[in-house]
Amino acid sequence: MRIAMISEHASPLAALGGIDAGGQNVHVAALARHLAERGHDVCVYTRRDRPFDDLAERVPLAPGLTVVNVPVGPPYPVPKDELLPWMDDFSDWMQQDWSRHGRPDVVHGHFWMSGLAALRAAQATGIPMAQTFHALGAVKRRHQGAEDTSPATRVALEAAVAARADAVIATCSDEVAELSAAGVDTSRTYVVPCGVDTTAFRPGEGHGDRSGRAGPTLLTVARLVPRKGIDTIIDALAQLPTARLVIVGGPPAAELSGDAEAHRLVQVATRAGVRHQVHLAGAVAHEKMPSVYHAADVVVAAPWYEPFGITPVEAAACGRPVVATAVGGLLDTVVDGVTGFLVPPRDSRALATAVARITSSPRLSRSFGVRAAERAQDRYAWPRVAEQTEAIYRHTLTRSGAAVGSVTQ
Repeated sequence: MRIAMISEHASPLAALGGIDAGGQNVHVAALARHLAERGHDVCVYTRRDRPFDDLAERVPLAPGLTVVNVPVGPPYPVPKDELLPWMDDFSDWMQQDWSRHGRPDVVHGHFWMSGLAALRAAQATGIPMAQTFHALGAVKRRHQGAEDTSPATRVALEAAVAARADAVIATCSDEVAELSAAGVDTSRTYVVPCGVDTTAFRPGEGHGDRSGRAGPTLLTVARLVPRKGIDTIIDALAQLPTARLVIVGGPPAAELSGDAEAHRLVQVATRAGVRHQVHLAGAVAHEKMPSVYHAADVVVAAPWYEPFGITPVEAAACGRPVVATAVGGLLDTVVDGVTGFLVPPRDSRALATAVARITSSPRLSRSFGVRAAERAQDRYAWPRVAEQTEAIYRHTLTRSGAAVGSVTQ
């Protein structure tokens, strides 16, 4: 089938560069690639953020996969929260492109603004539409309050997209509950998690071998923003005097001294008397991350809220036990007492207790790691995620009674 994915601010091309890519870039790139490998013709529509002298309108990314750079807004990067005024133009240009290059069988919006553009185009052309939000505005506003930079209309527009989409693909069960509370018809809502490359992220050798180290190594991988709860992990170190914490995320290591959140975390560690236990590593290239996970005894994810959270899935795929806060998508990805432990957010004592239980028992650590890797392979491998997404497309097409184009495999 012909599939049009809309990812207005998160281009799959950015995923190749690594440093500027976020979770949505990687998700869209991997999902599109695996759907193309299943025989579908996939076009990902994203906003052009460079002049066409530097960036072609259509970029073949893989067999069956093309990235289309839509020329709306200025030809330079714009913060995603400022892109709303161009979504109607984005939708109109996309419809014109379909008239030139062939209309898709299904449209899939990623993020709420992409959903607006996708819905407008889908309704104008009678094409079934699926929507993945990746994060919900109501949840973001609840947790960030005045620090939420989203447009004031986000929550209402997001609800309108959810109400009118033919299918809503949530990444976790907590998101379904949030959508249901907002009045979305859950008969059109499906859970398909974010995926992980289990050919790259897989168990390595020597797990749990702490030879040459005085104590366990804890790892957290996150953007350096307060909601990720890294300060809670640092506070927990006071109860784990032999542990070392490695923090991966933020700008490159050479630029950490100029990062406000990195500076704040150093101050937190200094006040807690654990500065010598904390190492800020800065950004690490994605292809190097499996070895980083392998070097850790426990991976810790301690956000206040998390729409999905790929770090625990990558850690699990590498066979590492995880301690995570019991919020959002982490409620799905970490099975308490089976692949790791879930603890309340902002509770450094509970976090330290959970970490100590794992690091003091090699047998428990190995058991968690083995089960985590098995579960990641079974539930989160990209071929499985692509298969589930394709099934939702087909179900949506059947329900709508839409005809499928001639390229259907």
